[in-house]
Amino acid sequence: MRFSHPVFRLKRQARLLSRAAGIPLNQALDRIAVAEGFKSWGQLAAKASVERPAGAMLAQLAPGDLVLLGARPGHGKTLLGLELLAAAAQVGRHGFFFTLDYTDADVIDRVRAIGVEPGTLSSSVTLDTSDGICAAHIIAAMDAAQPHSIAVVDYLQLLDQRRQNPELADQVAALKAFAQKAGHVMVLISQIDRAYDPGSKPLPDLSDVRLPNPVDLSQLTKSCFLQDGEIRLDAVA
Repeated sequence: MRFSHPVFRLKRQARLLSRAAGIPLNQALDRIAVAEGFKSWGQLAAKASVERPAGAMLAQLAPGDLVLLGARPGHGKTLLGLELLAAAAQVGRHGFFFTLDYTDADVIDRVRAIGVEPGTLSSSVTLDTSDGICAAHIIAAMDAAQPHSIAVVDYLQLLDQRRQNPELADQVAALKAFAQKAGHVMVLISQIDRAYDPGSKPLPDLSDVRLPNPVDLSQLTKSCFLQDGEIRLDAVA
């Protein structure tokens, strides 16, 4: 069965419906799924799981990688980050989700949106929504983590929003050094500049990353960009 729209757009429709109808997101997701011919969102998500890139992407990430995951708003970068953590959990790897953008309830809703029951990840994914998230906070939280853990940070441009935090460039350098020393994978979700024009190129690239403060993006080992359901993972030279 084919969907009327890419799954990330169906999820966006559900969020809009949730707000407009004043209903929980999980109910809105189920309504969208029924309209697509499924009994529930869980059934739709199971059908869509074979198309998800997270498993293939995870297989291409190596210990010590510092990855930028970028897209314009609403194109699924946070959901892909959560799918990466779910895929890692399935193979016995621990994950961390650090977010300065979402509440605990928001994250739970988004986990359900990818067809995963949050309780199944409670022992394998650590959720951190504290206001103090920065490179030092992340490193301290992962200090005793098992080897080959994966962290998703939501999002890069907020790490230095507090004036007492180090400059963003210094934090990125610290996260890379920690990832390589400890053998973890760090995925930094990133905003894309509003000037990016999908009519000029189908996917953003590193030149489109929104950087209000200077960062040497050559420190990255890989980049991943999304647009309209398309995804590209590249090594950073």
